[in-house]
Amino acid sequence: MKVEQLMTREVRVCAESETLNSAAQLMWESDCGCIPIISANGDGSVVGIVTDRDVAMAAYTQGKQLWAIRVTEAMAHKVIACHANDGISQAEALMRDNQVRRLPVLDQNDHLVGILSLNDVAREAQREASAGKRAEVTEDAVAETLACVCQPRVSHEMTAAA
Repeated sequence: MKVEQLMTREVRVCAESETLNSAAQLMWESDCGCIPIISANGDGSVVGIVTDRDVAMAAYTQGKQLWAIRVTEAMAHKVIACHANDGISQAEALMRDNQVRRLPVLDQNDHLVGILSLNDVAREAQREASAGKRAEVTEDAVAETLACVCQPRVSHEMTAAA
């Protein structure tokens, strides 16, 4: 099964010149937990991704209102993405290896065409299991991916103390 078969195609985005207030508003209106950040030069390239946790942590650590913080100050600059023609198992491997729950999906020209979440993959595994057909997306693979994504990272306090 290909990523394009499961991905969400209608993805809300922010330009890198926007604020966290804009990103948070889009997340609220779209009921999603992340927003890809698009280059301000208009070429449609993904230059970052900001999650609801990034928004909360930036507000906490900077002590500023969301409208006073640019998305570039909180976003992940290293974009872990997959391509629409990749297999779901490749996408799950990216999620496991990078401990991410969501992947921007790019076309052959590296333009954003969708987003794939671990939730999308889990729902497909459940659909296939309940239909009784040969599973292309297995519940075991989803469980393994979720377990890897949820592994604790080294805390900031532990790093500072060392």
